[in-house]
Amino acid sequence: MYLLLSICASTLIFVIFKTIGKRNVNTLQTIVVNYFTAFTLGVLSYDSTVVVSEIISSKWFFGAIGLGILFITIFNVMALTAQRNGLSVASVASKMSVVIPIIFGLFVYNESLGWQKGLGIILALVAVYLASVKVKSKTFSYKGLWLPIILFLGSGTIDTSIKYIETTYLADNGIPIFSATIFLIAGCIGVGLLSAKAIQNTYVFDSKSIIAGVVLGIVNYYSIYTLLKALNAEHFESSTIFTVNNVAIVMLSTVIGLLLFKEKLSLKNWIGISIAIISIILVTLA
Repeated sequence: MYLLLSICASTLIFVIFKTIGKRNVNTLQTIVVNYFTAFTLGVLSYDSTVVVSEIISSKWFFGAIGLGILFITIFNVMALTAQRNGLSVASVASKMSVVIPIIFGLFVYNESLGWQKGLGIILALVAVYLASVKVKSKTFSYKGLWLPIILFLGSGTIDTSIKYIETTYLADNGIPIFSATIFLIAGCIGVGLLSAKAIQNTYVFDSKSIIAGVVLGIVNYYSIYTLLKALNAEHFESSTIFTVNNVAIVMLSTVIGLLLFKEKLSLKNWIGISIAIISIILVTLA
């Protein structure tokens, strides 16, 4: 059940970004509201008393600061990728980042690199390339490649950092307050960006971003919460959870992009998505 909810929530994030782009809702304002909403949910879900001094002195606090910066940066990149390159490209670039925690594990945990894992990493990069080729373009555009690449690297860094901090420094009941801290930091950075725009007289308040941000914040919080709960479930290995989660999100995002947003996929796009699924399976089952 947690895995199913995680898949639906993660896919819904891409759908929300695509929708606010089509409705001309201010993306940055939506993201800022989203983080304060997610922060509130994290605090409300915490079953202990929130003590600020304990949070600041926690070993994971500086990691939370770094993740907060990454969260708001990559969320903006994710939104731009979904709006400019399409829903399927955004989901593929984000989910292919699973190869980064694998590479991290090779050096930090001294895991072996077999032919299956190596082939999966190479295929993942090929998949991002093919899935990023626009339908209307007969040649590959390097101008549109930077967004999927940044999303790929950023998402992988976030997943690796969260997993490392969660297994190394986090207590069993610390997931809500850890998540809330990250969201609060990301939200404060967003407020700083909006304040800078206000000083430059380029800020225009968008009331629609409030509703969109609240909805996005609820979905965003539970996408992380349910995935961590699924990873903590007994009788299931994390490689199985990650495989089903990532493949399902890629496929569901593609189907929704085709049916709901009438996105058109070229033969190269379909090949890229197919290779993406193969690469995820190869890497996580290696």
